[in-house]
Amino acid sequence: MPTLHLLCGKIASGKSTLAKSLAAEHGAIVLSEDHWLASLYPGEIQAIADYLRCAQRVRSVLGPLVVNLLESGVNVVLDFPANTLANREWLLGLAQAAKVPHRLHYLELDDATCRARLHARNAQGEHDFAATDAEFDLITRHFCVPSEEEGLVIEVHRP
Repeated sequence: MPTLHLLCGKIASGKSTLAKSLAAEHGAIVLSEDHWLASLYPGEIQAIADYLRCAQRVRSVLGPLVVNLLESGVNVVLDFPANTLANREWLLGLAQAAKVPHRLHYLELDDATCRARLHARNAQGEHDFAATDAEFDLITRHFCVPSEEEGLVIEVHRP
């Protein structure tokens, strides 16, 4: 039975790195929100409102694709931030629509570690998006720790 793997963690917590590892371990396809946004909207995402608008467009296209892949027997790792209740509800709905199990991988790291990783990642210049400290603070304010009460199967990853 295919599984939908979801990722939850603050900026620079290691979600994309874990996504690659999970794909190798489970023979899964990885779909990365950052990659799709950077490819479809180069230079267009300058503010949170831009991200929200563009991300909704990507989700409207990829959601049905994810369901089709899962229904076809393909394991999927969604490198999309499952960091808010609304995002997790949408992501969980994909697994439910495909009638397959899911696993939410929660990377539990403190802000200081994530911020240090973000600075290092920005310095390397290899990531699709380079968040500033102000953006890190703004986005982190909306972060909500996942709970099994949401109907989630959670696997916690700690450094």
